[in-house]
Order: sequence, then structure tokens, then C-alpha cells
Amino acid sequence: MFQKDSSLTIGLRNQLIQLLKEKKIKDESVLSAINSIPRHIFLDSAFTNMAYEDKALQIGSGQTISQPYTVAFQTELLQINPREKVLEIGTGSGYQACVLAAMGAKVFTLERQKPLYDKTSKIIEHLGFATKIKMFFKDGFEGLPTYAPFDKIIITCAAPTIPDTLVKQLKIGGIMVIPLETKNAQQVMIRLTKLDEVNNQIEKFGDFAFVPMLEGLEKK
Repeated sequence: MFQKDSSLTIGLRNQLIQLLKEKKIKDESVLSAINSIPRHIFLDSAFTNMAYEDKALQIGSGQTISQPYTVAFQTELLQINPREKVLEIGTGSGYQACVLAAMGAKVFTLERQKPLYDKTSKIIEHLGFATKIKMFFKDGFEGLPTYAPFDKIIITCAAPTIPDTLVKQLKIGGIMVIPLETKNAQQVMIRLTKLDEVNNQIEKFGDFAFVPMLEGLEKK
């Protein structure tokens, strides 16, 4: 049984949007999408009062739902346009995928942990995004070559390197946003713009914290 959206959660969401504005998130389409998504639906009912705080929260399987600011920041860097094809690596709770779908993107999202895949697919269907979000139980390092090329790629876990396999699945002129591990055990947010089949433009946007990007599938 899913929780309902109430005057309380709507009010808390409005407060979150104000906080994101104070933290310099400026893209109105990003803010509008986040304001339309009931974040508490992705969490256990015990976390309802915390759902709209700007912090990451546990969702099981050793994973977290990202801090709202991080979701907004990555989404803003992607520069989403309606009807674009977006590949997401690391479905997790499904919150990021729903934000992208609310902005009009066609989302293809990969999750390597079967319990999360099963749980999140039900949430996505409940929220009415089943036709806009295609979920796959798949290793994120492989991407989705069958559906490539993609306009945008977002990686929601910390990668040890920029996966060349995924860059190849990006359109020329396309954008990939990825938290990249550094030698100092930190993660820096990278925006890669594919200039042609050989050259990419790399921009750095500060330090963040994500769970690691792992290979293989976990069925239990």
C-alpha cells in the first residue's frame, strides 16, 4: 500500500524547492519536476517526515535515495529537453528517473540489484511513469547498445573511470553526467560533452558522495 500525497507532504515539498533555490538551482523545469514528484513514496513510511529534508536516506540493499540537491544538480547539468532519450545507470529508488520523466524525457534505466529492480518497478508504475520509463535488470557498465545512441546519460553511482562503452552509446553533441572517483578517495562531478567520435569536452563541478558503481548482477 503506497502512501498518499497530502497537504503536509505538498507543503514540505514547497519548502524543499525554496531550499534548492537558495542553493543556486536555477533551472525552473528541474525545480518544477522535483516539486511534482512525491519523494516520500520512494521511502518506508517511517521516513515520511524526513523525506523532504535535503539528505540521502537508506532504501535497502545497501543503497540510498540521493540527496535532493544532488538530484537537482545532476539534472541541471544534463540540460534536459522534452522527448530526449536518456540512459540512467543505477535506478536505485527510481526517484531520479521519475524526475527526468516528469521533464518529458524518455528514460531507459538500469538496475543491477534484483530486489531494488522489483520494488522500484512497482513504484514507477504506481506514479504513472511506466510508459515513459523503461527499466532493465542489467549491469550498468554494459549500457544499452540496442537502444543507443542516447541524447543524455546520467550515472548515479561513483565510477572508477569514465566507461568507454557508455561514451560510445552517446550521440555526438550529447552529454554524460558522472561522479568520478579520484585518487584522494573523493568523487568529483564530471560533465562530458561528446564532440565527435574521438574527442570529448570534460568539465568538473565539485565534490560529491555516491555509492560505488559495481559490475555484475545481484539476484538476491
